[in-house]
Amino acid sequence: MISFAVSIVLLVVGYVLYGAFVERVFGIDYQRPTPAVDKADGVDYVPLPAWRIFLIQFLNIAGLGPIFGAIMGIFFGPSAFLWIVFGTIFAGGVHDYLSGMMSLRRGGISLPEVVGDELGVGVKQFMRVLSLVLLLLLTTTFLTGPANLLHSLVSSVDVVWWIVIVFAYYILATLLPVDKIIGRFYPVFGAVLLFMGLGIMVVMLVGQAPIPELTDGLQSVHPQGYPLFPMMFVSIACGAISGFHGTQSPIMARCMTNERQGRRIFYGAMVAEGILALIWAAAAGSFFGGVGGLQAFAAEHAGENIAALVIDRISRSWLGTVGGILAIIGVVAAPITSGDTALRSARLIVADFLHLDQKAIPKRLLISIPMFLVVFGMTFVNFDIVWRYFAWTNQTLACFTLWTGAVFLCKTSRYRFGYLVALLPAVFMTAVCSCYIVVAPEGFALPMPIGYAVAALACVVCVSLFVLWMRKLAR
Repeated sequence: MISFAVSIVLLVVGYVLYGAFVERVFGIDYQRPTPAVDKADGVDYVPLPAWRIFLIQFLNIAGLGPIFGAIMGIFFGPSAFLWIVFGTIFAGGVHDYLSGMMSLRRGGISLPEVVGDELGVGVKQFMRVLSLVLLLLLTTTFLTGPANLLHSLVSSVDVVWWIVIVFAYYILATLLPVDKIIGRFYPVFGAVLLFMGLGIMVVMLVGQAPIPELTDGLQSVHPQGYPLFPMMFVSIACGAISGFHGTQSPIMARCMTNERQGRRIFYGAMVAEGILALIWAAAAGSFFGGVGGLQAFAAEHAGENIAALVIDRISRSWLGTVGGILAIIGVVAAPITSGDTALRSARLIVADFLHLDQKAIPKRLLISIPMFLVVFGMTFVNFDIVWRYFAWTNQTLACFTLWTGAVFLCKTSRYRFGYLVALLPAVFMTAVCSCYIVVAPEGFALPMPIGYAVAALACVVCVSLFVLWMRKLAR
């Protein structure tokens, strides 16, 4: 319990101290007009209160990512706590803050356009494709998953009809103005997700649950023998750093009314997500009597959605009837609310690419209908295949965003070495992603020494290119 309590404190302190430092490095301007004011269109550029934007951003980036990822991450052992804490403070918080604020400075443009402005036209085209693939994969994942869960709750309705119902909602949320559905209902669901997590934490602390301690050892205890690096750093994505967040931040950047709101909305929502991930990692590691008990439970239910089962068991047992309701909301509503904003973000990316105004419904439909057809078609692809490729694509997108942040800060920050706040996590995540694709079963499945060598080479090449660019900039 000591490790868990210290981790919570570190996340809060990280927001107060390091979040403020990152804000100073970026250099906010209280007087600069925001896109919500300059480009208000009543559809995507709509001013909203800061508290509402925070809860929407939290729900957009959270969904089930930090819960599922944290539960699967604790399979590696209590070392998962360290990645959640330090990943959130030094990587995820920086990533989310910079992606949101860079978009804000450029009129609320989408992530690929931000990256392209800093890293070049070629990278912009690659990011457009990568972002769209990521978002469509995520939308498909968060369409079929909730539909199957709803079918298990109401078996009289066929799963295909549940897919149609959820998909119909996705279409509405993608096309309607941001303040009609997202702005009204998401703050409520965001608050419910936070309440569920805090309720679980209170029960753990009051009941003195046997939460894993760092003193138990930091080595990997994964039942399949996966090493911590790079596997754990991809398994726990949304609870530490996730490229998907960078695609969501521009949606909220179009609703902010002052740059001073950025730390609370972007960095703050990431820290809140880190706390949620920490709670669920601790809960999963303690509810079954330890990490070994969790692994035994997973072995008994091989082939099933282990994370969803764990959420259901813990919520119903520790929170009773209320917990059962919250579990349903968490397992069903949370992924749905991430899926629709993913589709909305995809629409905005294509609109920015085509320079197509989105004020009129026909123009929104022109972009959205082809994406609707692609997503619906992918619902017939095996879920596990879609999810595995989403995980790596997600972290690779985070790498590009962090490198973009490093370039941006190198050019704009008044601090000489301010770019290091983005450069250091960029290098680390480059190592993670390059090693993972080499050694992972869904990648090339090569031996770990080759993965380490490729990771080191990728980092050297990227840092060398960055140094050469800085020297050229200084001339």
